[in-house]
Amino acid sequence: MNIPSELKYTKDHEWVKIDGDIATVGITDFAQGELGDIVYVEVETVDETLDKEEVFGTVEAVKTVSDLFLPLSGEIIEFNEALEDEPEKVNTDPYGEGWMIKIKMSDASEVDDLMSDADYKALIGA
Repeated sequence: MNIPSELKYTKDHEWVKIDGDIATVGITDFAQGELGDIVYVEVETVDETLDKEEVFGTVEAVKTVSDLFLPLSGEIIEFNEALEDEPEKVNTDPYGEGWMIKIKMSDASEVDDLMSDADYKALIGA
């Protein structure tokens, strides 16, 4: 299972890549494996400012639909529109082409509340 050490993680199985005040967010390799074949990603919160842990969208797999929780407070500035036509990118490349949103963080100190790769591995028993 792939858990890159340079990323941060949440208990809800999102990963976060920080670049200045912009955070890129997706779901982890573990999460996509648990969900199975992803058939649809819905994010209707672009240009909205949400608080940490609010639902920013959903991911639909063949057998289930799961909410996506915002790992950091801020404005959702971009959705990976490639996922509209190819949601399976979340399965094949969850940390690359399968990213979901970009957030302009409103409180950078919240990054300190995210998990390290070691913490995330402990959470999932990897």
